[in-house]
Amino acid sequence: MEIRLRSEFTEDYRKVETLTREAFWNVYHPGCSEHFLVHEIRRTEAFIPELDIVAERDKQLVGHIIYTRSKVITTPHCSFETITFGPISVLPAYQRQGIGSALIRHTLSIAKQMSFRAIIIFGDPSYYRRFGFRSASDFGITTADGQSFDAFMVLELYEGSMKGISGVFQHDPVFNVDPEKVAAFDNTFPVKEKRPGETLVGLPGGPSQSAR
Repeated sequence: MEIRLRSEFTEDYRKVETLTREAFWNVYHPGCSEHFLVHEIRRTEAFIPELDIVAERDKQLVGHIIYTRSKVITTPHCSFETITFGPISVLPAYQRQGIGSALIRHTLSIAKQMSFRAIIIFGDPSYYRRFGFRSASDFGITTADGQSFDAFMVLELYEGSMKGISGVFQHDPVFNVDPEKVAAFDNTFPVKEKRPGETLVGLPGGPSQSAR
C-alpha cells in the first residue's frame, strides 16, 4: 500500500473534517467532536501549518495529523514553549496499517527541523512509547489541576531539551469545546447514528486523542 504524505491544502479542509468525523464517530462517546476541533484549530494562532499533514492513497485522503503550540508554565511569569498534536485520524478501513505511525514520524522530523524542543500529549502509553514518549511525571510536569498519569506524556525532540523544565502544562483554549457549537457544526454533515462509545474508557481530557 503506497501512502503519500503531504501538507493539507485549503481545498482539503472539508474532506479532512469528514475523514476525522468518520475516524472518531462513536469511539469515545456518542458521535464525536474532533472534526469540529480540527475546523477550529485552523483558525487559531496556536495552529502550526507546517505540521498540518495528510496521508493520501490513490488520491483519497485516508489520514491526518494536526499540531498546536502549547506551553509549560514554569513560574508565575515564565513559560517554556512546547507543541502538541491531535486529533490524529485515520479512516476506519485503513487503521492499524501504519498510517498513524507514518504521520507521527514524518511530523516529528519536521518539528525537529523547525527547532521545536518538546511535544506533550495525552494518549495510549503502550502506543506512544515506541516514539520515545515518557511520562510527564518524569519531568515534574502536571496538568492544570495538579495531576499526572500514564497517558500524560512528553517527548524531548533533542536529548536533554527538557532538562530543568517542570511546571504546569497548558494547551490552547481551543480544546475547550462548546457542545452546542459542536452540534451545530455536525448538523452541516450527513446524519449518522449516535451510539455509546465503542472504547469504554476514553483518554483523559486532552487534545491528542487518536483514531489511527
